[in-house]
Amino acid sequence: MGYQSTDNELVVKYIPLVKRIVARIESVESDMDKDDLFSIGVIGLIDAIKKYDGTKSVPFEAYATLRIKGTIIDEMRKSGRVSRDRINKLNRYYSAKEKLEQSLMRNPDEHEICRELGIGEKELYKLHETVHYLSSVSFESTLFSSEGGDMQFMDLIKDETAINPEEDYVRSERRVFLIKAIESLSERERAILNLYYVEELTLKEIAYAMEISIPRVSQIHGKIILKLRQELENYAYDGKG
Repeated sequence: MGYQSTDNELVVKYIPLVKRIVARIESVESDMDKDDLFSIGVIGLIDAIKKYDGTKSVPFEAYATLRIKGTIIDEMRKSGRVSRDRINKLNRYYSAKEKLEQSLMRNPDEHEICRELGIGEKELYKLHETVHYLSSVSFESTLFSSEGGDMQFMDLIKDETAINPEEDYVRSERRVFLIKAIESLSERERAILNLYYVEELTLKEIAYAMEISIPRVSQIHGKIILKLRQELENYAYDGKG
């Protein structure tokens, strides 16, 4: 689909999509305001219109969502939203957790990991916020990757139709594990996941519904992601399915 003047109609049609995506990251700490994010999102939409291949089985809206979100996230990353220092701290968290697992022969809790790292509750909350942000870029990569390093958007938009049988099996297995992991969460944690991923509420709307602050929502969401990741590691290690 090459971008032409007639494609302005598509831009107008999918402006609400850009607005929805911007709204879901409205509380992100950044020097850019929502108008800036919206303008960047429109650039991503135009890029999606230019590059979309209608012969693929991927719906345009799904493809455009990735492009719009990726364009915004890439610009925010350039502005230093998730610094290399915060990524390194998250990597140290994972390393400390792995070290304690080996020495304690069990899963350490967050307080034990904090003692190992020599950090307090405030620093832990910042780690939760980092995890929340990364999961908004790629939920699957944050859950299943052990890296936690720089997220390259182009890695997330490979041809989703070109899935070989092995990849299909892995995805099916991950889905089973993820369902089991979600079932292990508390009712409140499942409610937050439902509001964020199913109902697609913004952090502000979730904060209002749960009667907590917006930063607290992002912290709780980040903590939930870490809990899911731990449960998924347990299932994979034990060979449950």
